[in-house]
Formats: sequence, structure tokens, C-alpha cells
Amino acid sequence: MKPGLFARGFWYWLRYRVGEYFLRGFVRIFPWVPGRLTLAFTSVASRLTFALLWKYRRRMDENVAAGMAEAFRTPQDRRRLVRSAWDHFARGVYETITVIHSSPATIRSTVAVEGEEYLKRALEKGRGVIALSAHLSNFPLIGARLAAAGYPFSVVVKRPRDEGLAKLTDHYRAKVGNKTISARPRREAARQILKALRKNEIVLMIADEFKSGGVEVEFLGRTAPAPRGPVTLAMRSGAAVVPMFVARDGQGRLTLHVWPELDLTKTGDLQEDVVSNVALFARQLEAMVRRHPDQWNWLGFHRNGRTSRAQMADLAAVDPTQERSTPAKS
Repeated sequence: MKPGLFARGFWYWLRYRVGEYFLRGFVRIFPWVPGRLTLAFTSVASRLTFALLWKYRRRMDENVAAGMAEAFRTPQDRRRLVRSAWDHFARGVYETITVIHSSPATIRSTVAVEGEEYLKRALEKGRGVIALSAHLSNFPLIGARLAAAGYPFSVVVKRPRDEGLAKLTDHYRAKVGNKTISARPRREAARQILKALRKNEIVLMIADEFKSGGVEVEFLGRTAPAPRGPVTLAMRSGAAVVPMFVARDGQGRLTLHVWPELDLTKTGDLQEDVVSNVALFARQLEAMVRRHPDQWNWLGFHRNGRTSRAQMADLAAVDPTQERSTPAKS
């Protein structure tokens, strides 16, 4: 093996080992650390990472500028939004670790549910439920909350490439009643998803990454590629598709919002139906983000994401510097 390849492999291994043992240690000592001290540590970590991870911060700012310029017209407004989203993510990490040590009763009391009747109605059909959601607020608590209420629940995730860290995160999800379905390889993922749906279970699919895919959709004022996988699985299985997301209110309380089942297009033209339903999914996800823009991670676009010419003109009129920093127009 060449020295350069060996060095890269070693640093790759070391990075994941540090992450794995830091996570193990933090989860293990968490119950013994006073809540106020943990929250203080979370706040400091949020400020530090916000300062150091400037590339991610800049990408988030660019996406806000491209997607919600009408609501956040100045660089200062956008920076406040990005900072708020960053803080929500940091607090979500704290809350996610909290539920690992919590009883089902505690989890139920921590996260309220609004619209549970829509989920029950969908499950009554007996074909399973695809829970459609986004990287919004503390999205990992969707599974923890529903499992705590007795619903059989699986989540589709992109597991870390390192097997040790992947097994550890799978273990923590299992502790709160969530089964893990790896998104790769795709054929095996589809098999496991269909198996869970046939058993009338809930399968969570986080579908707000518009970085690659076979269908172009409009999302937050820009054209972006969307994956067709969630739609094809829904059409193939006959499962109900129920949008849901967790959001935090002004008092810091978490609520799982469940929306009515989507009415999928079924004309008999498979290709046209897929395109129509992918666009429908995108509209639902956009509605979630627009309701709570300060709680979305704003990293769901490729660096070369496409933005409409009209949107680019609006951005330049608001802030001429955005013409240089916003992803290239189509």
C-alpha cells in the first residue's frame, strides 16, 4: 500500500474511533451530569461549531437567500435564521441523548402529538404507513415518540461508512424502539421497507435532500433534483403516505405534528404518476420548512443547485452580493 493511501486510511479510522468513543462516553455519563450543565455545554458547543464550520454556515446562508429571500431580505436576517437553525440542531442532539435514558412514559410526556387520528386512520387500511418527513427540529424523536406509544417503527438512514459507529447508532435507536433500515444497498433497503409495510408498520423516510434524483421539482423557489424512491415504494406497496414532523414552540415544547394522508395520483401512466407524486411530496416538505424555517438545517441542496432566473434577479435587487454567492442559475 502506498504511504499516502495508508495515511488517509489511518486518519479515516482515527476520526471514526474518536467519534465513536466520544459518543459512547457522553451517552454513558449523561445521566450523572446535571441538566443545566449539559445545556450549558450544548450552548458552548453550538457557538464553537458555528464559528469553526464556516463552510456549512455559508452554504446555509446561500440556501436561505435563494429560498426565502422574501421573508429574510437582509444578510443580518439570514444570519439570525441560520444561527437559530444551528442552535436547534445542537439542542436536538441533547434531547436525542436524553430519550435514550428515558422511559416510554417520559418520552410521551415530553413530546406532544397533534393529529394522531390521521395516523390511526391510515394504519386501519392494513398496508403500512410511510412517514414522510424532513430534517426539521428534532426529527429523530419522531420514531422515539411513536415507539413509546406502541407503534412498530422503522427508520431508513444513511448509516456511517464505519461499521463500528454504524452498529453503535443502530443500538441507540433500538433502545428507543426504532428498527434501522440501511439506505444502502438500495435493493436490500427496498426489500426491508416492503417487508415492514406488509406487516402494517410505520417506516420513516427523511426525503428533503434535493441533491440527486431522476425528477426535477420546484422547492423553495428553485429547481432541484428529487429522488423517486419514496414515491415508487409507496405506489408499489399501496402504503399510506402520512407527512409528519417534530417542531418546537416558543416555550421550547416539542410537538409531533401528523398531517392527513396524501392522496397520490394514480392515472395508470406510471411515469407521469411518479413525476406528479414526487412533486406532491416536495410541496409537503416545503410546507413544513416554510412553517418553521428556523428549525430546518438548510443543507438539503447540492452546491450546484439550480435557482430560477426570476429568483436570482430578486436576490440581486435585495443584496447585489448574493449574485456571486448564490448557487449558479439555470
